[in-house]
Amino acid sequence: MCPDEPTPRLPPTPSIDAVAPASAALVTPAPAPVAAAPPEAKVTAASLAVESLLLTAARIGTFDGKRGLTNASGFFFQRGERLFVVTSRHVMIDEPSKHFPDRIEIELHLDQENLASSTGFSMPLYRDGKSLWRQGKDTAGEIDVALLEIEREALPKTALYRAFTPRHLHQPEQRVEVGTSLLVVGFPLNFHDTLHHMPVARHAVNASSFGLRFGGEGYFLTDARTHRGTSGSPVVMRISGPQADHGDLPWRLLGVHSARLDVGTRDLKLDEALGLNCAWYTDILLTLTEH
Repeated sequence: MCPDEPTPRLPPTPSIDAVAPASAALVTPAPAPVAAAPPEAKVTAASLAVESLLLTAARIGTFDGKRGLTNASGFFFQRGERLFVVTSRHVMIDEPSKHFPDRIEIELHLDQENLASSTGFSMPLYRDGKSLWRQGKDTAGEIDVALLEIEREALPKTALYRAFTPRHLHQPEQRVEVGTSLLVVGFPLNFHDTLHHMPVARHAVNASSFGLRFGGEGYFLTDARTHRGTSGSPVVMRISGPQADHGDLPWRLLGVHSARLDVGTRDLKLDEALGLNCAWYTDILLTLTEH
């Protein structure tokens, strides 16, 4: 098993996708310009009802200074008045592949009346030589989940997004059976709606006993077709009876997609890939945002 690498940056395109070393922010190499759509491309809230789930996902680019490195996925999580972007740890740093960005950039919608208007929002990963993101460990070692707090005062006043909260996390009394239908929302291979800056959703099912640590690790398995660039995507389940405190987001946040699983003894000519993935349990978010 190896983590899904963030998608390598391709030749310049009108998209954000890169990773930076240890002291930059997530913005396109040039000062993040506002991408305004031509009048005929304008999409208004009146003409299109956008599902709130799609606004939770964040397209992440990693950078080393101005040099774009990779693309990945993430999502917004709010606890109290504090706002975070969550993704996989190996998006922030990955020693085996020598991936050492110093900043990330997330793409933000700017106008709820014009979804084609967006900008890049840059965030440094280091300050005074110390990492700004948070990551966790358990008895089995590193957990492939990381988050970075967003300075809300620095956000564009018209920024449009939705955030999961602790109320969207799984509760012990809630059953998630094997075969339960799930969604993985993100930017596989940096693929997305380039006009409206929206992610795509892939269908998945729960493929292991939810609540058990598969192989002693802090994740469960999903059966889904995934690609590089999906790392950090939220794995969600529809809430059958949403309550008022779920707001307009009737989805249960079960996991953070991390990696495709494979078997080292698989014959590459005779055997197909398993098609299984690991998703880390989201209870780690409460620990990482406690202080």
